[in-house]
Amino acid sequence: MTKTSYYCYLDTPLGLLCVQGDGEFLTDLYLPNHKGPTNTHAGRQKYAAPFTAVGQQLAEYFAGARHSFDLPLKLAGSPFQLRVWRELIRIPYGTTITYSQLAQRIDRPSASRAVGHANSRNPISIIVPCHRVIGASGNLTGYAGGLDAKRWLLDREAGYLTAFSDGGDFQPAVLTAMTR
Repeated sequence: MTKTSYYCYLDTPLGLLCVQGDGEFLTDLYLPNHKGPTNTHAGRQKYAAPFTAVGQQLAEYFAGARHSFDLPLKLAGSPFQLRVWRELIRIPYGTTITYSQLAQRIDRPSASRAVGHANSRNPISIIVPCHRVIGASGNLTGYAGGLDAKRWLLDREAGYLTAFSDGGDFQPAVLTAMTR
């Protein structure tokens, strides 16, 4: 039996975010100017009720009252992508790391480019915080939601300007999102 898939739009300071899921798990969250492949609404029902907790937690995040998410996620990707995305969830609020540091964290120190590619395919923006990964020089690089959105998110978290002042040390956070 196939589960029904749902979608809705949430109004946020970044514009309308498209959220999608199956009523139990969040599967996709895209910013308004998302570049690259996204799942279409074909076969999905527009229905906001399954996304009440997502909307509430995002509102708390945008208000600065939430620093981590506690939502059931279903990430679909290659084993390598899943490994990268699970590590993204561990990057604490207000912290940035480089693609190289992320590659080292998954024990693939020479795979910075592959990590960047997996990062760009993250289907659950903000909650799986791919915006917290920056270039080795500290510059903002690539973001499927656009660099303005990435800058806004990092400024909101106050992580961009402080991450390199202390050497960019990475302190893992408690894994709060479920991945299945």
